[in-house]
Amino acid sequence: MVIWTTNAWLTARFAENTRVRADLRLALYTGNLKSELDRNEVVPLLLARDPALIGALNGNDFSTTSARLIAAQKEIGAASLRLLDASGRTVASTDRYQIGTNNAAAPYFVEALRSRDTVFTVSTTETGAYEFNHSRSIVADGKTLGVIVVGADLTRLERSWAGIADAVVVTDSEGTIILATESRWRGLALPDALEVRSAPSAIQRAFQVTADWTSPPADAYLRGRAVMRSEARIQFRGWKMISFTTYASTRERVNAVLALEIMGFAILLALAFWLLSRRARLQSAAYMRESADLRALNARLRREIAERERVQKELRVAEQTVQQSSKLAALGEMSAGVSHELNQPLAAMKTYLAGARLLLQRGRSEEALSSFQRIDDLIDRMGGITRQLKSYARKGGDAVEPIDLRAAVSSALTMMEPQLRAGTIRITRNVPRERVMVLADRIRLEQVIINLLRNAFDAVKDRRDARVEITVESGAHAYVSVRDNGPGVSDLEKLFEPFWTTKKPGEGTGLGLAISSTIVADFGGRLTAHNETGGGAVFQVELPLHRPGEPRRALAAE
Repeated sequence: MVIWTTNAWLTARFAENTRVRADLRLALYTGNLKSELDRNEVVPLLLARDPALIGALNGNDFSTTSARLIAAQKEIGAASLRLLDASGRTVASTDRYQIGTNNAAAPYFVEALRSRDTVFTVSTTETGAYEFNHSRSIVADGKTLGVIVVGADLTRLERSWAGIADAVVVTDSEGTIILATESRWRGLALPDALEVRSAPSAIQRAFQVTADWTSPPADAYLRGRAVMRSEARIQFRGWKMISFTTYASTRERVNAVLALEIMGFAILLALAFWLLSRRARLQSAAYMRESADLRALNARLRREIAERERVQKELRVAEQTVQQSSKLAALGEMSAGVSHELNQPLAAMKTYLAGARLLLQRGRSEEALSSFQRIDDLIDRMGGITRQLKSYARKGGDAVEPIDLRAAVSSALTMMEPQLRAGTIRITRNVPRERVMVLADRIRLEQVIINLLRNAFDAVKDRRDARVEITVESGAHAYVSVRDNGPGVSDLEKLFEPFWTTKKPGEGTGLGLAISSTIVADFGGRLTAHNETGGGAVFQVELPLHRPGEPRRALAAE
């Protein structure tokens, strides 16, 4: 695959270089040809105004005219010069064999008489070769005396083109080849000329198939070989020059590089075999050492895993201890209100007992029974308060059960009731009529709600119109929102970090929200906070709804 890719890439690259060189060579050839034609074009104009030639035609004396044309030929470097009289007879020429020939029907004579300018004609000679002539009529006193004909030696350029390995042709505006390094192509159209080739032998055909397989797509075939075609326009009468370049140099260069590449692969392959054998010997010696190291590593990993498990257990115990401490701290703050709650029933019980004693002394036993019933109700109320506080003080577990969010909010508000009675905070509770069931530990869920309520109460304690709103909603998930009209939270990004608090020293540890966030995450939910536009903060607990029969799913982190 690498050899094939290299062959394709190098062939394309070297072929492009060959095409560029062919284009540059073609530009040089077309420039030389155009220069030769332009140089010969001005000669008839100069000679048509020569007084000696005009006088010879008027006096019909041509004894020295040929010598003059020969001298002019040496100066201007033209191929041939001829002077024709008005009848088309050659009266003077640089070739003495041309003198006396009649050229009345020649194109260069006829076209010159029709035009007053220099004309260019291409005609064939008796041998079949092409002749290129510039001619111009000689006029004096309004009378046409003859025609001067200047021949252009383009075969000289043709011979210089044949000195290279390419084939070069020049076609006229009709597509006929007028100049060619292949002599048998002259006078043919280019497609017909390319078909003129000898039938290749079997060996030649075999080489051609191999060359065609390894070379780019050929533009044409020359002498049984694939060639590249380049074409350039000549700014002269619609002529074009076409060259055909072989791929031999390209193939040689590509083969040289491919040979080096194959040799390099062979060396690399031998080196790879040596390295692999050496590596196998080294590995066989290293496997024994590695096996001992792996056994020692496995033993160390087992010790580290056991140590990590022990640390994780201690961390879970410490986390539960911190959560319990947070609850006990909340209980400590609520102790004054609880004491007040218990003192009121005790005072009432004392009054009812004194009244019942008097009623019994007076024989009014039925009324005394009514006092005893009131005392019994007060005892039940005191027992409910103490049971709720003991339940909240108990440590929560890992077990979860279906919990109605409305009941959890009611229980939390009941435990906060003594603290609410001591202040002037207006509590608004919005709960739906239907149950909102979630899977959670009841005690830990109440701890989260109490933490959020305590923070809300602390945020609005200095406001006259202190308001706290707690809302329970259900939709795709279950939501508990605690909203206050306090100053809001200054830094929401650090809100749930441990030991970060906005309270004064001694008023808070900064662990309440961090613990609450961890508890909600354990239930598969999340705790978020944001500031209201009109002021105040909103804390929201989002939990998955409990749907019996469906697997429990945690909320995706945003």
